[in-house]
Amino acid sequence: MRRRKTASAIRVAQVLLAVVSLLVLGGTAFAWSKLNQITDGLTRSDVIGAGAGSPMGEQNILMVGLDTRTDAEGNPLPEDVLDQLHAGGAEDGGDTTDTMIVVHIPAGGGNATAISIPRDSYIQLAGKFGKHKINSAYTYGQTARKNELRAAGESGSQLETDSAQAGAKTAIETVQQLTGLTITHYAAVNLAGFYYVSQAVGGVPVCLKAPVKDSYSGANFAAGPQRVSGAQALQFVRQRHGLPNGDLDRIKRQQVFMASMAKTILSAGTLTDPGKLDALIGAVKKAVVVDTNWDLLGFAQQLHGMSAGSINFVTVPVVSITLKTPNDGDAVQVDPKQVQQFVREQTGSASAPSSSVSAPPSSTAGDPALASYVVDVRNSSGVDGLANRVADKLAAAGYQRGSVTNSATRRTSTVYYGRGQRSQAEAIGEKLGGVAVASDNSLEKDHFRVYLGQKYSDDSGVHPASAPAVMEAPAGSAPDITADGVTCVN
Repeated sequence: MRRRKTASAIRVAQVLLAVVSLLVLGGTAFAWSKLNQITDGLTRSDVIGAGAGSPMGEQNILMVGLDTRTDAEGNPLPEDVLDQLHAGGAEDGGDTTDTMIVVHIPAGGGNATAISIPRDSYIQLAGKFGKHKINSAYTYGQTARKNELRAAGESGSQLETDSAQAGAKTAIETVQQLTGLTITHYAAVNLAGFYYVSQAVGGVPVCLKAPVKDSYSGANFAAGPQRVSGAQALQFVRQRHGLPNGDLDRIKRQQVFMASMAKTILSAGTLTDPGKLDALIGAVKKAVVVDTNWDLLGFAQQLHGMSAGSINFVTVPVVSITLKTPNDGDAVQVDPKQVQQFVREQTGSASAPSSSVSAPPSSTAGDPALASYVVDVRNSSGVDGLANRVADKLAAAGYQRGSVTNSATRRTSTVYYGRGQRSQAEAIGEKLGGVAVASDNSLEKDHFRVYLGQKYSDDSGVHPASAPAVMEAPAGSAPDITADGVTCVN
């Protein structure tokens, strides 16, 4: 029984392999020179049509973790590996995609944003399968196709390969439908990923806000910074009982773990050590399946020179984590419209209404020194017109007006700033009555973004009324987790 519980949690860490290997290995000169070692041995799957994305165009990569006890080539995992993972035997596995992350990379390269989708998000699946948890999309597509092919006389490994491709396609179409993004590439990671990568890098630094002890996962950690590996790393990403936000806090743990793993791999100690790099490349070959048309060498060129701070981790907005469903038990409630708006903001494709973008007022009352600072305003309060009023107030003070749009509802307000501009953000926060600030390395120099939450009240008597609450996912509406450091979490 313990193996079954642990196996479900291993999947939450699997995707880190794909993120840090296919993104980070491609972003460094030393690793790029060895990329052919990966491409020569990777397993491929025909799940995305040719021409879905050019090497230097915008990339949206769907990373999934598959609950399977075989390696990338379909071979059963060694018993000693399964024993150390507490994952059970081959008969215990399934093919659900309990980890789903979309990695967005702008055309021509730039900051990568990894967008987590809660595995229990209750949505309309692609095809004729109805509403279910998103992690079942793969299973529904795979099972339906397998039944068709079996009836037509197909069997053996060909049946498994063809039905798996159908499952992947259903998962891809479902994610596209939810996020509004066109998925250009696909990577699936099996259970072996966590085992082999944790061996290759030798532990991951993490940090906890408070000590935890959980009998379900076996987690028993002190507060503060520490390094976890093997079974401890699994416990770190597995725990959800006893955390304030349950699965949502577990997602945040996944994100900080992936960020720290990326930083570890980007460090000179890993990339200049031929033994460690070869071990990492070997882990990729054993655990990762990618789409047939992915030109990894071209992809590596697009990412050449990526730094740790260029990888941001966020989670889609969530309405409720206790949605009662007719047949699928408790699920996570998400609003597809809010999800798509959030994704547009994170990927830089959000467009403000033409009426809300205007030139700064010609009044000379504002400080001319502030004219070079562009401030976007996002209305996350649920109060009509608040963002425009705040944007007008900042423009009158001398700031350049940026985009003004609505955003997923959140409780608190925050001013986000790019590298080295905390003091300027604090000045904006003070102008707005003492709004907190936070870093967002995806923002360009002299560009700031303000989110107005439900608790915000301005000095002109505008007090947001109570609005239907949308829970802030652990990563929040801003990419406050990057691979540039270790973030302390619950």
